[in-house]
Amino acid sequence: MFNKILIANRGEIACRVIRSAKKLGIATVAVYSDADAQSQHVKQADEAVYIGESPAAQSYLQVDRIIQAALDTGAQAIHPGYGFLSENDQFAEACKKNNIVFIGPPVEAILAMGLKATSKALMEKAGVPLTPGYHGTNQDAEFLKQQADAIGYPVLIKASAGGGGKGMRLVEQSEDFLAALASCKSEAKASFANDDVLIERYVVQPRHIEVQVFGDTHGNYVHLFERDCSVQRRHQKVLEEAPAPKMAEPKLEAMRQAAIDAARAVNYVGAGTVEFIVEQDGTAYFMEMNTRLQVEHPVTEMITGQDLVEWQLRVAYGEPLPKQQHELSIHGHALEARVYAEEPEKGFLPAIGKIHYLSYPSQNAHVRVDSGIVEGDEITTYYDPMIAKLIVWGKNREAALTQMHHALSQFHVDGLGNNIAFLDRLVRCESFATANLDTGLIQREEAFLLGPQPQVSPELVVSAALTELLSRFANNKTANNPVWQAESLWRVNVNARYAVKFAINGIENVVHFTAQNQGYLAEYDGQSYTMSGQIMDAHHVKIELAGRKTNYAFSFSDSGLTVYHNGQSHHFAHIQPSFNSEDDAADAGNLKAPMPGVITQVLVQPNSQVKKDDVLLTLEAMKIEYSIRAPQDGVVAAAYFQPGDQVKAGDELVEFVVLEDVA
Repeated sequence: MFNKILIANRGEIACRVIRSAKKLGIATVAVYSDADAQSQHVKQADEAVYIGESPAAQSYLQVDRIIQAALDTGAQAIHPGYGFLSENDQFAEACKKNNIVFIGPPVEAILAMGLKATSKALMEKAGVPLTPGYHGTNQDAEFLKQQADAIGYPVLIKASAGGGGKGMRLVEQSEDFLAALASCKSEAKASFANDDVLIERYVVQPRHIEVQVFGDTHGNYVHLFERDCSVQRRHQKVLEEAPAPKMAEPKLEAMRQAAIDAARAVNYVGAGTVEFIVEQDGTAYFMEMNTRLQVEHPVTEMITGQDLVEWQLRVAYGEPLPKQQHELSIHGHALEARVYAEEPEKGFLPAIGKIHYLSYPSQNAHVRVDSGIVEGDEITTYYDPMIAKLIVWGKNREAALTQMHHALSQFHVDGLGNNIAFLDRLVRCESFATANLDTGLIQREEAFLLGPQPQVSPELVVSAALTELLSRFANNKTANNPVWQAESLWRVNVNARYAVKFAINGIENVVHFTAQNQGYLAEYDGQSYTMSGQIMDAHHVKIELAGRKTNYAFSFSDSGLTVYHNGQSHHFAHIQPSFNSEDDAADAGNLKAPMPGVITQVLVQPNSQVKKDDVLLTLEAMKIEYSIRAPQDGVVAAAYFQPGDQVKAGDELVEFVVLEDVA
């Protein structure tokens, strides 16, 4: 086995690889950028090498620096993780030239599967079922339109070199095709330096199911069953599960065999995933092959009992596959939720900032957390905003759903927006609970998932207020004196009545407390509540109300108190002094950055006249591109940034004058 490997990645996946390497007695080398100098993967590795500035293009995508780091440290192999250089044929080739083992497939397999059009041609030859479409080399716009017309609408235009949801356009009717094609080619050129596209029939209500495959250098191939990844937003996965529910076994077997056929067609070695778009009747079409380990691999590990990273290391070293097909089987059901620093209620905008409080659920045979983030870390604009992957296992799907709900209720984050409450609603919504799955599930359940949430109950309000009050006492040095704690004494010396004020959703609330024997009388919104409470530790309190004892988790920040209960977090903001000022009329015409990011395109010149909804510029943050559009017909008086400029949330981007005002 290898003595030492380098991990050409960061965060959660780097920590994950280190864990399996340590189990096998393999020393590890981490690489890091400026932003990651104090990261967990750096601390957990045996060695760490600095490779450049924070932007990935200046660090984690620097092939020469990573290769040099491996040579300097004596690493025999490089594990690329996923993302960054994991599917980069030039990186794999550079490893080969320097006698470093690339822990991934051969260069030829990466090349064969790297372009969607090429891979589909290979799959067609291998007998793998394909979605009806055009995957050829003729990129003439009129010719492509003819192909689309022949396939029948709706069609999907896809960048051949695309990935991550970029370079895709849905076209509902023939007259919209050419404009969508031009837009798709432009995005593909900017994102992948390749504007070739393919055309496919758009499958209505499709499921996204993928099969985990493995090959070795001895000609052995196996599958480790499938994962359903249908629950997506913006073509990016949110929830994954294994095995795929409500699928007929013959259909699954056909998919698994097709996946092995696909791997064999390119002499695949190592871990790979063959992705299928699946009709509601179970008919599957090859979509693409990811020539790397997937983010969602833990659900496969949970149902098979296999360590896929260990498999990668053994296969890369030249060993045969650890198991043959007949030795692999499915045990129970597993779910994975991707916990992100983002704000679902604001269109899933990434949330940037420092994590003031972070508490993970307790891990055991049923609950697993994969993360490279700890309390105090900062989520930046440079990398993916994932906080952690939460993976659960149950003996069946129903048990796994219950486990996930409970685990999410124990997952607490404070300091920046996150999607924990959204994920909890997602696993509880009717469509997911009943396995009514397709890629449009989130849109279909939008009213439940993103609609107005139930108001905070009065019981929770008074419980939060008592938590605030008890915390004040606990943090008061006088109150901590043993004499002061004697019940008959302290109440004599403290005002018998206290007021706790905070804002909920911007509305000021006040709860009055009167000390009583063994507790307090709380008065709120015209109601009275007899209650008591005890601070258990820095983040847990026990509240007794109306004969019922409830444990709450909580955290304090500069802005207020956050209480975590039943998968939801509730923020009770400290009342801040308000400074009223008249609105500056000039500001009304200024469009501001909705989030921190990088300006990718400026599509207007000073004094350009534009129409309502015209795209003025584009902004990229966390791998997602956002369009800044004209709010009305008007004139762009000035643009304050150029492509490549970094902006902060709230930065004024352009000065915009409404056309009426111009007249």
